[in-house]
Amino acid sequence: MSRLFGSVRARATLAATLVVAVALVAAGTAVLVSLRSNLLGEAGTQAERSAREVATELAVGTPYADLSLDVDDRPVQVVDEDGALVAASEDLERISGTGVDAVKPRPAASPDGRDEDADDDDDSGESLDPGEIGGRITVSDGSATIDGDTEDYRFAAVPVKTDDRGTLTVYAGAPLSAEHGAVNTALTVMLIGFPLLLAVVAWVTWLVTRRALRPVEGIRREMAAITASEDLARRVPVPDTHDEVARLASTTNETLAALESSVERQRGFVADASHELRSPIASLRTQLEVAAAHPELLDLEGAVADTVRLQRLAADLLLLARLDAGERPADARVDLAALAREAAEGRGGVSVRGEGAVQVAGSRGQLGRVLANLLDNAQRHARSAVEVSVRRDGDAVVVAVADDGDGVPAADRERIFERFVRLDAARSRDDGGAGLGLAIARDVAVRHGGTLTVHDAPAGGALFELRLPGA
Repeated sequence: MSRLFGSVRARATLAATLVVAVALVAAGTAVLVSLRSNLLGEAGTQAERSAREVATELAVGTPYADLSLDVDDRPVQVVDEDGALVAASEDLERISGTGVDAVKPRPAASPDGRDEDADDDDDSGESLDPGEIGGRITVSDGSATIDGDTEDYRFAAVPVKTDDRGTLTVYAGAPLSAEHGAVNTALTVMLIGFPLLLAVVAWVTWLVTRRALRPVEGIRREMAAITASEDLARRVPVPDTHDEVARLASTTNETLAALESSVERQRGFVADASHELRSPIASLRTQLEVAAAHPELLDLEGAVADTVRLQRLAADLLLLARLDAGERPADARVDLAALAREAAEGRGGVSVRGEGAVQVAGSRGQLGRVLANLLDNAQRHARSAVEVSVRRDGDAVVVAVADDGDGVPAADRERIFERFVRLDAARSRDDGGAGLGLAIARDVAVRHGGTLTVHDAPAGGALFELRLPGA
Protein backbone atom coordinates (compact mmCIF):
# COMPACT_ATOMS: atom_id res chain seq x y z
CA MET A 1 0.00 0.00 0.00
CA SER A 2 2.86 2.37 0.82
CA ARG A 3 4.39 1.70 -2.61
CA LEU A 4 1.01 2.14 -4.32
CA PHE A 5 0.59 5.63 -2.86
CA GLY A 6 4.28 6.43 -2.74
CA SER A 7 4.04 9.24 -5.31
CA VAL A 8 2.63 12.73 -5.03
CA ARG A 9 0.52 12.03 -8.09
CA ALA A 10 -1.17 8.98 -6.52
CA ARG A 11 -1.73 10.74 -3.20
CA ALA A 12 -3.20 13.81 -4.89
CA THR A 13 -5.55 11.62 -6.94
CA LEU A 14 -6.64 9.71 -3.83
CA ALA A 15 -7.16 12.90 -1.83
CA ALA A 16 -9.21 14.56 -4.57
CA THR A 17 -11.34 11.45 -5.04
CA LEU A 18 -11.98 11.14 -1.30
CA VAL A 19 -12.95 14.80 -1.01
CA VAL A 20 -15.38 14.52 -3.92
CA ALA A 21 -16.75 11.24 -2.51
CA VAL A 22 -17.44 12.83 0.87
CA ALA A 23 -19.08 15.82 -0.83
CA LEU A 24 -21.22 13.56 -3.03
CA VAL A 25 -22.35 11.40 -0.10
CA ALA A 26 -23.26 14.47 1.94
CA ALA A 27 -25.11 16.08 -0.98
CA GLY A 28 -26.83 12.82 -1.91
CA THR A 29 -27.98 12.26 1.66
CA ALA A 30 -29.34 15.78 1.83
CA VAL A 31 -31.19 15.31 -1.47
CA LEU A 32 -32.72 11.99 -0.38
CA VAL A 33 -33.82 13.38 2.98
CA SER A 34 -35.32 16.47 1.36
CA LEU A 35 -37.03 14.40 -1.36
CA ARG A 36 -38.49 11.96 1.16
CA SER A 37 -39.66 14.80 3.41
CA ASN A 38 -41.40 16.58 0.52
CA LEU A 39 -43.06 13.39 -0.75
CA LEU A 40 -44.25 12.46 2.74
CA GLY A 41 -45.65 15.95 3.14
CA GLU A 42 -47.46 15.65 -0.19
CA ALA A 43 -48.88 12.26 0.82
CA GLY A 44 -50.08 13.71 4.11
CA THR A 45 -51.77 16.56 2.25
CA GLN A 46 -53.56 14.15 -0.09
CA ALA A 47 -54.68 12.00 2.85
CA GLU A 48 -55.99 15.06 4.69
CA ARG A 49 -57.85 16.22 1.60
CA SER A 50 -59.57 12.82 1.26
CA ALA A 51 -60.45 12.73 4.97
CA ARG A 52 -61.91 16.23 4.85
CA GLU A 53 -64.08 15.33 1.86
CA VAL A 54 -65.65 12.44 3.82
CA ALA A 55 -65.86 14.61 6.95
CA THR A 56 -67.78 17.25 4.97
CA GLU A 57 -70.32 14.64 3.87
CA LEU A 58 -70.71 13.53 7.50
CA ALA A 59 -71.11 17.12 8.67
CA VAL A 60 -74.13 17.64 6.40
CA GLY A 61 -75.75 14.43 7.63
CA THR A 62 -74.95 12.02 4.79
CA PRO A 63 -75.75 8.41 5.87
CA TYR A 64 -72.86 6.00 6.17
CA ALA A 65 -74.07 3.98 3.20
CA ASP A 66 -73.95 7.02 0.91
CA LEU A 67 -70.46 8.22 1.83
CA SER A 68 -67.79 8.46 -0.92
CA LEU A 69 -65.42 5.91 0.58
CA ASP A 70 -64.08 4.18 -2.52
CA VAL A 71 -62.68 7.13 -4.49
CA ASP A 72 -59.22 6.41 -5.99
CA ASP A 73 -59.08 3.06 -4.17
CA ARG A 74 -57.76 4.66 -1.02
CA PRO A 75 -58.49 3.20 2.45
CA VAL A 76 -61.03 5.15 4.49
CA GLN A 77 -62.34 4.45 7.98
CA VAL A 78 -64.99 6.28 9.98
CA VAL A 79 -64.76 5.68 13.74
CA ASP A 80 -67.19 6.84 16.41
CA GLU A 81 -66.46 8.18 19.85
CA ASP A 82 -66.23 4.69 21.30
CA GLY A 83 -63.55 3.66 18.81
CA ALA A 84 -65.89 1.43 16.89
CA LEU A 85 -65.73 1.29 13.11
CA VAL A 86 -68.97 2.61 11.64
CA ALA A 87 -67.97 2.92 7.98
CA ALA A 88 -65.07 1.76 5.79
CA SER A 89 -64.01 1.34 2.18
CA GLU A 90 -65.80 -1.58 0.53
CA ASP A 91 -62.70 -3.53 -0.61
CA LEU A 92 -60.66 -2.90 2.53
CA GLU A 93 -59.26 -6.23 3.74
CA ARG A 94 -56.64 -5.25 6.28
CA ILE A 95 -55.33 -2.02 7.83
CA SER A 96 -52.76 -0.90 10.41
CA GLY A 97 -51.53 2.44 11.61
CA THR A 98 -54.89 4.06 12.42
CA GLY A 99 -55.41 2.45 15.79
CA VAL A 100 -58.50 0.62 14.53
CA ASP A 101 -57.80 -2.74 12.95
CA ALA A 102 -61.42 -3.54 12.04
CA VAL A 103 -62.28 -3.42 8.36
CA LYS A 104 -66.01 -4.23 8.56
CA PRO A 105 -68.28 -1.66 10.22
CA ARG A 106 -70.71 -2.74 12.94
CA PRO A 107 -74.43 -2.85 11.99
CA ALA A 108 -76.11 0.51 12.06
CA ALA A 109 -78.41 1.22 15.01
CA SER A 110 -81.17 2.48 12.63
CA PRO A 111 -82.03 1.94 8.98
CA ASP A 112 -80.64 5.31 7.95
CA GLY A 113 -77.32 4.70 9.64
CA ARG A 114 -78.04 6.97 12.58
CA ASP A 115 -76.95 5.96 16.10
CA GLU A 116 -79.85 6.52 18.47
CA ASP A 117 -77.66 6.17 21.55
CA ALA A 118 -75.02 8.71 20.49
CA ASP A 119 -74.49 11.54 22.91
CA ASP A 120 -72.83 14.91 22.53
CA ASP A 121 -69.62 14.14 24.35
CA ASP A 122 -66.46 15.09 22.44
CA ASP A 123 -63.37 13.10 23.41
CA SER A 124 -61.14 14.40 20.65
CA GLY A 125 -59.65 17.09 22.84
CA GLU A 126 -61.05 19.77 20.53
CA SER A 127 -64.35 21.55 21.22
CA LEU A 128 -66.49 21.39 18.06
CA ASP A 129 -69.99 22.58 17.23
CA PRO A 130 -72.43 20.34 15.36
CA GLY A 131 -71.58 20.30 11.67
CA GLU A 132 -68.02 21.59 12.30
CA ILE A 133 -64.88 19.85 11.07
CA GLY A 134 -61.86 19.85 13.37
CA GLY A 135 -58.71 21.65 12.43
CA ARG A 136 -56.37 19.46 14.50
CA ILE A 137 -55.09 16.78 12.15
CA THR A 138 -53.21 13.67 13.27
CA VAL A 139 -50.86 12.00 10.79
CA SER A 140 -49.52 8.44 11.05
CA ASP A 141 -47.94 5.81 8.82
CA GLY A 142 -49.21 2.30 8.29
CA SER A 143 -50.31 -0.19 5.65
CA ALA A 144 -53.54 -1.44 4.14
CA THR A 145 -54.69 -4.26 1.87
CA ILE A 146 -57.33 -3.29 -0.71
CA ASP A 147 -58.68 -5.90 -3.09
CA GLY A 148 -55.65 -8.10 -2.47
CA ASP A 149 -53.02 -5.35 -2.96
CA THR A 150 -50.98 -4.34 0.11
CA GLU A 151 -49.25 -0.96 0.20
CA ASP A 152 -47.83 1.50 2.69
CA TYR A 153 -49.96 4.54 3.39
CA ARG A 154 -49.84 7.83 5.25
CA PHE A 155 -53.06 8.29 7.21
CA ALA A 156 -54.67 11.57 8.21
CA ALA A 157 -57.28 11.63 11.03
CA VAL A 158 -59.88 14.42 10.80
CA PRO A 159 -62.54 14.84 13.56
CA VAL A 160 -66.06 16.04 12.68
CA LYS A 161 -69.06 16.83 14.94
CA THR A 162 -72.46 15.67 13.71
CA ASP A 163 -75.94 16.54 14.96
CA ASP A 164 -77.14 13.06 15.76
CA ARG A 165 -74.08 10.77 15.70
CA GLY A 166 -71.74 12.63 17.99
CA THR A 167 -68.07 13.20 17.15
CA LEU A 168 -66.70 10.98 14.43
CA THR A 169 -63.11 10.54 13.24
CA VAL A 170 -62.34 10.01 9.58
CA TYR A 171 -59.16 8.13 8.69
CA ALA A 172 -58.08 8.43 5.07
CA GLY A 173 -54.84 7.18 3.57
CA ALA A 174 -52.64 8.27 0.68
CA PRO A 175 -50.24 5.70 -0.82
CA LEU A 176 -46.51 6.02 -0.17
CA SER A 177 -45.58 4.04 -3.26
CA ALA A 178 -44.68 7.24 -5.11
CA GLU A 179 -42.42 8.31 -2.23
CA HIS A 180 -40.75 4.92 -2.05
CA GLY A 181 -40.39 4.76 -5.82
CA ALA A 182 -38.92 8.24 -6.13
CA VAL A 183 -36.49 7.70 -3.24
CA ASN A 184 -35.44 4.28 -4.53
CA THR A 185 -34.99 5.66 -8.03
CA ALA A 186 -32.88 8.54 -6.76
CA LEU A 187 -30.85 6.15 -4.60
CA THR A 188 -30.31 3.82 -7.56
CA VAL A 189 -29.18 6.70 -9.75
CA MET A 190 -26.76 7.81 -7.04
CA LEU A 191 -25.38 4.33 -6.48
CA ILE A 192 -24.73 4.00 -10.21
CA GLY A 193 -23.71 7.59 -10.94
CA PHE A 194 -21.47 8.27 -7.95
CA PRO A 195 -18.89 5.57 -8.74
CA LEU A 196 -18.81 6.67 -12.37
CA LEU A 197 -18.37 10.30 -11.31
CA LEU A 198 -15.63 9.36 -8.84
CA ALA A 199 -13.89 7.38 -11.59
CA VAL A 200 -14.00 10.46 -13.85
CA VAL A 201 -12.67 12.66 -11.02
CA ALA A 202 -9.82 10.23 -10.33
CA TRP A 203 -8.96 9.99 -14.02
CA VAL A 204 -9.00 13.76 -14.56
CA THR A 205 -6.97 14.35 -11.39
CA TRP A 206 -4.45 11.73 -12.51
CA LEU A 207 -4.02 13.46 -15.87
CA VAL A 208 -3.88 16.97 -14.40
CA THR A 209 -1.32 16.02 -11.76
CA ARG A 210 0.78 14.26 -14.40
CA ARG A 211 0.84 17.43 -16.46
CA ALA A 212 1.49 19.60 -13.39
CA LEU A 213 4.32 17.36 -12.14
CA ARG A 214 5.96 16.88 -15.54
CA PRO A 215 8.37 19.83 -14.96
CA VAL A 216 9.25 18.38 -11.54
CA GLU A 217 10.14 15.08 -13.18
CA GLY A 218 12.27 16.99 -15.68
CA ILE A 219 14.07 18.70 -12.80
CA ARG A 220 14.61 15.34 -11.08
CA ARG A 221 16.02 13.72 -14.22
CA GLU A 222 18.38 16.60 -14.84
CA MET A 223 19.55 16.61 -11.22
CA ALA A 224 20.19 12.86 -11.48
CA ALA A 225 22.19 13.43 -14.67
CA ILE A 226 24.19 16.23 -12.99
CA THR A 227 24.94 13.97 -10.04
CA ALA A 228 26.04 11.14 -12.32
CA SER A 229 28.19 13.33 -14.55
CA GLU A 230 29.46 15.64 -11.74
CA ASP A 231 29.09 18.50 -14.23
CA LEU A 232 27.98 21.42 -12.09
CA ALA A 233 27.86 23.70 -15.13
CA ARG A 234 24.59 22.08 -16.21
CA ARG A 235 21.25 23.59 -15.15
CA VAL A 236 17.74 22.21 -14.73
CA PRO A 237 14.98 23.35 -17.13
CA VAL A 238 12.81 26.24 -15.95
CA PRO A 239 9.18 25.99 -17.15
CA ASP A 240 7.35 29.07 -18.43
CA THR A 241 4.51 28.62 -15.93
CA HIS A 242 5.66 31.29 -13.44
CA ASP A 243 4.38 29.16 -10.58
CA GLU A 244 5.87 27.29 -7.63
CA VAL A 245 7.53 24.71 -9.89
CA ALA A 246 9.20 27.44 -11.92
CA ARG A 247 10.41 29.10 -8.74
CA LEU A 248 11.72 25.72 -7.53
CA ALA A 249 13.66 25.30 -10.77
CA SER A 250 15.09 28.82 -10.51
CA THR A 251 16.13 28.25 -6.90
CA THR A 252 17.68 24.91 -7.86
CA ASN A 253 19.72 26.62 -10.59
CA GLU A 254 20.83 29.29 -8.12
CA THR A 255 21.90 26.54 -5.73
CA LEU A 256 23.80 24.79 -8.51
CA ALA A 257 25.50 28.06 -9.45
CA ALA A 258 26.52 28.67 -5.85
CA LEU A 259 27.73 25.07 -5.55
CA GLU A 260 29.68 25.37 -8.78
CA SER A 261 31.26 28.60 -7.58
CA SER A 262 32.13 27.01 -4.24
CA VAL A 263 33.66 23.95 -5.88
CA GLU A 264 35.67 26.08 -8.31
CA ARG A 265 36.81 28.24 -5.45
CA GLN A 266 37.80 25.19 -3.46
CA ARG A 267 39.68 23.74 -6.42
CA GLY A 268 41.49 27.02 -6.93
CA PHE A 269 42.21 27.20 -3.23
CA VAL A 270 43.72 23.72 -3.21
CA ALA A 271 45.78 24.47 -6.33
CA ASP A 272 47.04 27.79 -4.95
CA ALA A 273 47.75 26.28 -1.55
CA SER A 274 49.72 23.48 -3.18
CA HIS A 275 51.66 26.01 -5.23
CA GLU A 276 52.40 28.20 -2.21
CA LEU A 277 53.45 25.24 -0.07
CA ARG A 278 55.72 23.85 -2.76
CA SER A 279 58.21 26.73 -2.64
CA PRO A 280 59.06 26.81 1.10
CA ILE A 281 59.02 23.01 1.29
CA ALA A 282 61.34 22.74 -1.72
CA SER A 283 63.63 25.45 -0.34
CA LEU A 284 63.76 23.81 3.08
CA ARG A 285 64.43 20.40 1.58
CA THR A 286 67.25 21.80 -0.57
CA GLN A 287 68.89 23.44 2.40
CA LEU A 288 68.63 20.27 4.47
CA GLU A 289 70.03 18.12 1.66
CA VAL A 290 72.98 20.53 1.22
CA ALA A 291 73.51 20.56 4.98
CA ALA A 292 73.48 16.78 5.04
CA ALA A 293 76.22 16.67 2.40
CA HIS A 294 78.13 19.79 3.46
CA PRO A 295 77.29 20.82 7.03
CA GLU A 296 79.48 23.89 6.74
CA LEU A 297 77.17 25.29 4.03
CA LEU A 298 73.97 25.12 6.16
CA ASP A 299 71.97 28.36 5.94
CA LEU A 300 70.38 28.10 9.37
CA GLU A 301 68.68 31.49 9.22
CA GLY A 302 67.14 30.72 5.82
CA ALA A 303 65.92 27.33 7.04
CA VAL A 304 64.32 28.91 10.08
CA ALA A 305 62.73 31.62 7.90
CA ASP A 306 61.31 29.04 5.51
CA THR A 307 60.01 26.99 8.45
CA VAL A 308 58.34 30.04 9.99
CA ARG A 309 56.84 30.97 6.63
CA LEU A 310 55.59 27.42 6.19
CA GLN A 311 54.11 27.46 9.70
CA ARG A 312 52.29 30.74 9.07
CA LEU A 313 50.96 29.53 5.75
CA ALA A 314 49.66 26.32 7.37
CA ALA A 315 47.98 28.38 10.11
CA ASP A 316 46.37 30.64 7.50
CA LEU A 317 45.11 27.69 5.51
CA LEU A 318 43.69 26.08 8.65
CA LEU A 319 41.88 29.28 9.62
CA LEU A 320 40.43 29.65 6.12
CA ALA A 321 39.26 26.04 6.24
CA ARG A 322 37.47 26.69 9.54
CA LEU A 323 35.86 29.84 8.14
CA ASP A 324 34.71 28.02 5.01
CA ALA A 325 33.22 25.29 7.20
CA GLY A 326 30.96 27.91 8.78
CA GLU A 327 32.63 28.19 12.17
CA ARG A 328 30.67 30.69 14.22
CA PRO A 329 32.69 33.27 16.17
CA ALA A 330 32.46 33.33 19.95
CA ASP A 331 29.97 35.73 21.52
CA ALA A 332 32.40 37.36 23.93
CA ARG A 333 32.81 41.11 24.48
CA VAL A 334 36.06 42.43 23.02
CA ASP A 335 37.57 45.90 23.58
CA LEU A 336 38.79 46.83 20.10
CA ALA A 337 40.76 49.85 21.32
CA ALA A 338 42.75 47.71 23.77
CA LEU A 339 43.12 44.98 21.14
CA ALA A 340 44.49 47.52 18.63
CA ARG A 341 47.04 48.82 21.14
CA GLU A 342 48.05 45.24 21.91
CA ALA A 343 48.48 44.43 18.19
CA ALA A 344 50.58 47.60 17.64
CA GLU A 345 52.82 46.98 20.63
CA GLY A 346 56.43 46.44 19.57
CA ARG A 347 55.86 47.60 15.99
CA GLY A 348 57.99 50.55 15.00
CA GLY A 349 56.33 53.53 13.29
CA VAL A 350 52.78 52.48 14.34
CA SER A 351 50.65 54.89 16.38
CA VAL A 352 47.24 54.19 17.90
CA ARG A 353 44.66 56.77 18.84
CA GLY A 354 41.09 56.30 19.86
CA GLU A 355 38.42 56.36 22.51
CA GLY A 356 38.45 54.50 25.80
CA ALA A 357 36.67 51.15 25.86
CA VAL A 358 35.08 50.40 22.50
CA GLN A 359 33.47 46.96 22.67
CA VAL A 360 32.17 44.54 20.04
CA ALA A 361 30.86 40.98 20.27
CA GLY A 362 32.98 38.23 18.75
CA SER A 363 36.12 36.16 18.93
CA ARG A 364 39.09 37.92 20.47
CA GLY A 365 41.54 35.65 18.69
CA GLN A 366 40.00 36.13 15.22
CA LEU A 367 39.65 39.91 15.64
CA GLY A 368 43.25 40.10 16.86
CA ARG A 369 44.25 38.20 13.71
CA VAL A 370 42.41 40.78 11.56
CA LEU A 371 44.25 43.70 13.21
CA ALA A 372 47.59 41.88 12.93
CA ASN A 373 47.06 41.19 9.24
CA LEU A 374 46.05 44.81 8.55
CA LEU A 375 49.12 46.10 10.40
CA ASP A 376 51.41 43.62 8.59
CA ASN A 377 50.02 44.79 5.25
CA ALA A 378 50.30 48.48 6.19
CA GLN A 379 53.91 48.15 7.42
CA ARG A 380 54.84 46.21 4.28
CA HIS A 381 53.73 49.12 2.06
CA ALA A 382 54.27 52.19 4.29
CA ARG A 383 57.16 54.52 3.72
CA SER A 384 57.55 55.67 7.30
CA ALA A 385 54.40 55.59 9.44
CA VAL A 386 51.19 53.67 10.09
CA GLU A 387 48.30 55.19 12.00
CA VAL A 388 45.50 53.21 13.70
CA SER A 389 42.31 54.90 14.91
CA VAL A 390 39.36 53.39 16.80
CA ARG A 391 36.07 55.28 17.04
CA ARG A 392 32.34 54.86 17.32
CA ASP A 393 30.10 55.71 14.37
CA GLY A 394 26.51 55.47 15.55
CA ASP A 395 25.84 51.84 16.48
CA ALA A 396 29.01 50.67 14.73
CA VAL A 397 32.68 50.57 15.74
CA VAL A 398 35.23 51.60 13.11
CA VAL A 399 38.91 50.68 13.10
CA ALA A 400 40.95 52.55 10.45
CA VAL A 401 44.50 51.52 9.50
CA ALA A 402 46.23 54.09 7.29
CA ASP A 403 49.73 54.10 5.82
CA ASP A 404 51.71 56.64 3.79
CA GLY A 405 52.68 54.29 0.98
CA ASP A 406 51.57 54.24 -2.65
CA GLY A 407 47.98 53.20 -1.91
CA VAL A 408 45.82 50.71 -3.80
CA PRO A 409 44.63 51.45 -7.35
CA ALA A 410 40.84 51.76 -7.60
CA ALA A 411 40.65 48.85 -10.04
CA ASP A 412 42.29 46.50 -7.51
CA ARG A 413 40.42 47.47 -4.34
CA GLU A 414 38.24 44.38 -4.41
CA ARG A 415 40.73 42.07 -6.03
CA ILE A 416 43.23 42.40 -3.16
CA PHE A 417 40.73 40.63 -0.87
CA GLU A 418 40.80 37.51 -3.02
CA ARG A 419 42.85 34.57 -1.83
CA PHE A 420 46.44 34.18 -3.03
CA VAL A 421 46.29 37.54 -4.83
CA ARG A 422 49.36 39.77 -4.69
CA LEU A 423 49.65 43.02 -6.62
CA ASP A 424 52.73 43.66 -8.75
CA ALA A 425 54.36 45.65 -5.98
CA ALA A 426 54.01 42.70 -3.62
CA ARG A 427 55.01 39.77 -5.84
CA SER A 428 58.05 38.92 -3.78
CA ARG A 429 57.37 35.82 -1.73
CA ASP A 430 59.75 37.03 0.90
CA ASP A 431 58.09 40.38 1.38
CA GLY A 432 54.62 39.95 -0.03
CA GLY A 433 53.50 36.85 1.85
CA ALA A 434 51.13 34.28 0.37
CA GLY A 435 48.32 36.72 -0.37
CA LEU A 436 46.03 35.36 2.34
CA GLY A 437 46.18 38.07 5.02
CA LEU A 438 43.57 40.43 3.57
CA ALA A 439 41.34 37.55 2.46
CA ILE A 440 41.34 36.20 6.01
CA ALA A 441 40.70 39.68 7.42
CA ARG A 442 37.63 40.22 5.23
CA ASP A 443 36.23 36.73 5.89
CA VAL A 444 36.52 37.25 9.65
CA ALA A 445 34.90 40.69 9.37
CA VAL A 446 31.97 39.24 7.42
CA ARG A 447 31.59 36.39 9.94
CA HIS A 448 31.27 39.04 12.66
CA GLY A 449 28.56 40.90 10.74
CA GLY A 450 30.87 43.67 9.58
CA THR A 451 32.73 44.92 6.51
CA LEU A 452 36.32 45.57 5.45
CA THR A 453 36.98 48.12 2.71
CA VAL A 454 39.95 50.09 1.38
CA HIS A 455 40.07 53.80 0.50
CA ASP A 456 42.63 56.54 -0.03
CA ALA A 457 44.41 57.64 3.15
CA PRO A 458 44.85 61.36 3.95
CA ALA A 459 48.63 60.88 3.65
CA GLY A 460 48.23 59.43 0.18
CA GLY A 461 48.54 55.75 1.04
CA ALA A 462 45.91 53.11 1.68
CA LEU A 463 43.20 53.36 4.33
CA PHE A 464 41.68 50.03 5.43
CA GLU A 465 38.43 50.53 7.33
CA LEU A 466 37.05 47.71 9.50
CA ARG A 467 33.41 48.35 10.54
CA LEU A 468 31.75 46.07 13.13
CA PRO A 469 28.45 46.22 15.04
CA GLY A 470 28.95 47.69 18.49
CA ALA A 471 28.16 45.63 21.57
